[in-house]
Amino acid sequence: MRLGFLICFLCSAFLSAAEKKIETIAGNGKAGYAADQVSNPYGIAIGPDGALYICEIDNHVVRRLDLKSGKLSTVAGNARKGYSGDGGPATAASLNEPYEVRFDKAGHMFFVEMKNHVVRRVDAKTGIISTVAGTGQAGFAGDGGPAKAALLNQPHSIQFDPAGNLLICDIQNNRIRVVDMKTGMIMTWAGTGEKKPTPDGAPLQGTPLWGPRALDFDAKGNAYLALREGNKVFRIDMTARKLVHLAGTGEKGYAVGPEPAKSAKLSGPKGISWSKDGGVYLADTESHTIRRVDLKSGMIETVAGTGAPGDGPETSPLECKMKRPHGVFVDKKGVVYIGDSEANRVRRLR
Repeated sequence: MRLGFLICFLCSAFLSAAEKKIETIAGNGKAGYAADQVSNPYGIAIGPDGALYICEIDNHVVRRLDLKSGKLSTVAGNARKGYSGDGGPATAASLNEPYEVRFDKAGHMFFVEMKNHVVRRVDAKTGIISTVAGTGQAGFAGDGGPAKAALLNQPHSIQFDPAGNLLICDIQNNRIRVVDMKTGMIMTWAGTGEKKPTPDGAPLQGTPLWGPRALDFDAKGNAYLALREGNKVFRIDMTARKLVHLAGTGEKGYAVGPEPAKSAKLSGPKGISWSKDGGVYLADTESHTIRRVDLKSGMIETVAGTGAPGDGPETSPLECKMKRPHGVFVDKKGVVYIGDSEANRVRRLR
């Protein structure tokens, strides 16, 4: 019975991958800041206007891609590395390596700047930029006080929980911090600061998180967490407040799959996106692939990439080489967007 199930799963996975199409929707493969170029795209997200927003760390900007016209425009950053501009137009501000972009329920844009150790906000109506967490200095301090006065250390990813609180993957502090957006106060949400393995079934509080790199929530409010150094993925059961192991043995490696997710090796996952199709998609950066964990079967498979670095060809998803993808975002229709970082492209899988 188990063998029959596995054969059916393998066949369906092969057919679904073969049926899908991969294509470049931004960038020409050359780093730059022209109308047809992107430079090291990382985090990506669909905004409330239906456009795709892209963090470009080498250009130090956040750009907007109109998915109907294909036109790129800059919505934050002046393309000069630095930390300035709060209180003025976002397009006049200096940024330093924006890593991930998200939107709150009111449509305001938030993004994290890893090298500035801050999270910033762009007002949806005025386009004015401000800092909501971090001082610009690296460190760990400020829990229980205003987020603007707190110290972060190389924050990588952000996401809003169902209550509207802002969660920050504070990677060098091996913690997830949370900002109460009503009070502006910051606390540690998970992690102890220790570089130790995360046990399966452990309580959320008081358990180490080794390299919390990317975070997303499902429709029920449960969280999914990718640990880059830990090479694992956990589901955070918000009712029981515990960590449930989903994928990765902790050992670095890669196989195309499908294979049981818990016994699979991961290779530095740095992006994660929950999907309504019952899967969790990973930007498995150091295997140069996008992988999908099926939450029903517990299997993991590659949906794009070959496991080797490169750039295309876009003949099929499993023949298309990528180079250190960091960003992955699945929209409501199941379309997968990929920040193919060092290939200097944004790709779409559908």
